[in-house]
Amino acid sequence: MLARVPDPKPQARVTTKTGDRGDTSLFGPGRIRKSDPRIEALGDLDETQAVLGVARSIATGTIAETILELQRGLYIAMSEVGTPESDRARLPKRIDAAAIAELEEHAASLRATVDIAARFVIPGEDELSARLDLARSVARRAERRAVELVDAGQLDGEHLLPWLNRLSDVLFVLSRAVEPGARPAREGR
Repeated sequence: MLARVPDPKPQARVTTKTGDRGDTSLFGPGRIRKSDPRIEALGDLDETQAVLGVARSIATGTIAETILELQRGLYIAMSEVGTPESDRARLPKRIDAAAIAELEEHAASLRATVDIAARFVIPGEDELSARLDLARSVARRAERRAVELVDAGQLDGEHLLPWLNRLSDVLFVLSRAVEPGARPAREGR
């Protein structure tokens, strides 16, 4: 009989059956209902992450890199939302003022490349911009859920709320920048 060589990478356990009765765990002890507002917020952040992944699948170059960077930031945001206050000190990274400033720099840098008319936008000029607009609208929903958690005293929104707000700003400008026929920004604005 041949000796089995252990797989060097640990495999994720997909089915645990621990949530079969409608509850789930956060990062820390205890379980909560899947209908809990914190899980709703996590679901919206996860959906934002997934929609950005769909957009990134057709993006190229620096646009794809920017989207990936936003997705990485969303994981940090999700870890904050998914961790009870008593366990947040255990998180290796949190959304902070530097993360907000980074998104503001992204928005300013993108904004400098494209002229955006002062009008309402009807999404759908092309597939990539439409996917980014969808991600923006889901990010806005996630932001509203996070506001509910802050208002209920379940989450510290000092940095998370501005970060989520800037995220949707970046997605709006990014969507305009990738649209076909986007007009380059005018000099001296």
